[in-house]
Amino acid sequence: MFFGAGNIVFPLLVGIQSESQNIYASIGLLISAIGVPLLGLIAMAMFEGNYKEFFGRMGNTPGFIMTALILGLIGPFGALPRCIALSHSTIKMYLPLISLWQFSLLSCLIIFWLSWRPSALVTILGYILTPFLLFSVLVIIGFGFVNSPSAPISSLSWHKAFSNGFIQGYQTLDLLGAFFFSSTIILSLKESVKSEIPQNFKPLMTLTLKASFICAILLGLVSWGFSWVAAFNSQSLQNVPKDELLRVVATQTLGQHASIFTIAAVLLACLTTEIALATAFSEFIHQDLSGKKISYEWSLVITLVIAFFVSLWHFEGIIHFLAPILFFCYPMMITLSIVNILYKLYHFKPVKTPLAIVLILSLAGFLFSGA
Repeated sequence: MFFGAGNIVFPLLVGIQSESQNIYASIGLLISAIGVPLLGLIAMAMFEGNYKEFFGRMGNTPGFIMTALILGLIGPFGALPRCIALSHSTIKMYLPLISLWQFSLLSCLIIFWLSWRPSALVTILGYILTPFLLFSVLVIIGFGFVNSPSAPISSLSWHKAFSNGFIQGYQTLDLLGAFFFSSTIILSLKESVKSEIPQNFKPLMTLTLKASFICAILLGLVSWGFSWVAAFNSQSLQNVPKDELLRVVATQTLGQHASIFTIAAVLLACLTTEIALATAFSEFIHQDLSGKKISYEWSLVITLVIAFFVSLWHFEGIIHFLAPILFFCYPMMITLSIVNILYKLYHFKPVKTPLAIVLILSLAGFLFSGA
């Protein structure tokens, strides 16, 4: 569920921008794109995956607004259409007659079918896709390390490279996804330990931590490797559009025909992410916004109609729309995760004051940067 468009594009982009300073940029990227979502998973595990209780500590109305905002960002207004747009950009060289609107419409119909009538197909994709996907991207990374030249000397300072990598990690949206994917994850883990919180909280937390760290290590390895392969090949990638970076890197490292298999794996990875995101927002419309007055099926239709039109902004347009929102939202959500962990461990009660301080600092940073 976590491996989507952001985990593909932004590590590559960080490597291109940082070149020889990628050692610092990749550290920043790994902190915000891997460490921070891991923090979010741990925080939500302490709340049993109950995002209403988690965000409710902000207050009922602010918590509801923040829930709606984040679900919108990872759903039809952000990550979902971004995955669709990236998938189209990845295959358009091989299927040039399919326009973006045609591909988006077809994608939304497929997502609707798989989300409306969940079947063994999604489970099969999960079991088969993950090993195949990891193998494919590790092959790209391995060949990239072997066949690429040294990274060009960068003019960036180490702290500028680190800062850029850290900010680009926001765009993966994985922290925001962690808040809502966690309920599904924790439910599955509860079945594994055959216990209920709080009677056997420790076994559940142990299993959650193990699963989360395995996920973090694998995603971190992919992000780190992609960033270095892009850094090595940065000169040839400078003018490549963001949404075509994967295709170009795969072709450069594996050749025209071998890269098709990797691209197919990534398309399937985006599809499973799209299903998870569409389902999460549709459930929110069905359960919370409408109080079950709108059926899940119609909620799914509404979600996919919005996602279809937003996907027509193209990958770059969606990125530009998301960037300023994430600049403010991400630091607040990191802070909320920390204070909620402290609340569960040490009964630390302040919430609104830390969030207000972080919001003011983010605003100052935004104005100071001249953005």
